[in-house]
Amino acid sequence: MADTTGSTEATPVGAADSRPHKSSWRYIGPGIVVAATGVGAGDLVATLIAGSNFGYTLLWAAIIGCLVKISLAEAAGRWHLSTGRTLFDGWASLGRWTTWFFGAYVVVWGFVYGAAAMSSSALPLQALFPNVMDLEWWAIACGLTGLVFVWFNKYAVFEKVMTVLVGVMFVVTVYLAIRVTPNLGDAFAGLLPVLPDEKDSILNTLGLIGGVGGTITLAAYGYWVNAKGWTDTGWMKVMRLDNRVAYITTGIFVVAMLFVGAELLHSANVAIASGDKGLLQLGDILEDEYGTATAKFFLIGFFATSYTSLIGVWHGVSLMFADFVARYRGESAQKGEEVASGARERSWPFRAYLLWLTFPPIVLLFQGQPFRLIILYGVLGAAFLPFLAGTLLWLLNSARTPVPWRNGLLSNTMLTIAGLLFLVLCVKQIWDQPWADFF
Repeated sequence: MADTTGSTEATPVGAADSRPHKSSWRYIGPGIVVAATGVGAGDLVATLIAGSNFGYTLLWAAIIGCLVKISLAEAAGRWHLSTGRTLFDGWASLGRWTTWFFGAYVVVWGFVYGAAAMSSSALPLQALFPNVMDLEWWAIACGLTGLVFVWFNKYAVFEKVMTVLVGVMFVVTVYLAIRVTPNLGDAFAGLLPVLPDEKDSILNTLGLIGGVGGTITLAAYGYWVNAKGWTDTGWMKVMRLDNRVAYITTGIFVVAMLFVGAELLHSANVAIASGDKGLLQLGDILEDEYGTATAKFFLIGFFATSYTSLIGVWHGVSLMFADFVARYRGESAQKGEEVASGARERSWPFRAYLLWLTFPPIVLLFQGQPFRLIILYGVLGAAFLPFLAGTLLWLLNSARTPVPWRNGLLSNTMLTIAGLLFLVLCVKQIWDQPWADFF
């Protein structure tokens, strides 16, 4: 998505062979992982609700959201390949404030997200197998299987499993989009940038643009690129193709669910709840309209969507945490080759964060989420994407990046738009928190 200054000369990184590799579909992998991880059940519900409230009106916004995410993930991947350094190593070069922000974010976010991911994966399983066990125990089972899978498998196996689950997600969402028989004329009209005629339509539109397809997983993309074995500029064309595949896939998921919301919910004036339970409601509606088989098929897709987000975070964010700990302990500049070797996946910080994502959140499954912690989670989460966009702009326009791979006009424009978009959403999120009850 992003352009460079126009030079095609590759800059050697370390001792690696940086001759350009031919851009080929057979290399695709990290993009599938980031697409699967970034699109969770909550994202599908947000798109469904947009379709149920506004029909096809915001189709254009969903597509722009994918373009914004392409620019962010491409920038993260370009930093890893052009410098040979990890993203956290780049952040650390900007000052200690980045370390403090990331440290606070990854601890609080991981604690709350762990419980949310386990619950989201458990909901469709409980619906598919009622009366087997309570939701909390299904959630614990999902968390533990994710822990064991990531603990004992390297990236190559992880990628293959994610690809299979993405295939399930793809088949289910496309099938549903076809099943509801979309009005293609209205859908094409939805490509025109028109705002809904209602209060807060601008903020709702910005929320849809910014809300689907990734948070910290966008930053993890560069780590998955390295884990794949891509560590130098010779893989730049391959990475860009891979990244575009990722967000074309995300776009198909988003558009398909918006079709379902527009045709199945908007036309019948049916409202569903926000959050993961909205998908359970959709399953009931599908059963009434199209029968039990379609509803079961949808629940399988719901599980694939949730579980890919779980194991994707378990792997990708644990890689980032391992990098954070290595840099914090004063080790030398963190290199992509270290991630590619698989050493990070075998390190104690990687496995410690896996345990952090799995076991402490179990308490939240039974006791509910602490009020103040949820507010901090919301604030830190809202601040992460402006942080990511702003720091990528800084890193990729500075001497830290080799000249041929610094940002061009298109990259700077897209990252600036992304930064401003997420900053607005961040301010709104912080403003909406019940601060009076916090103190």
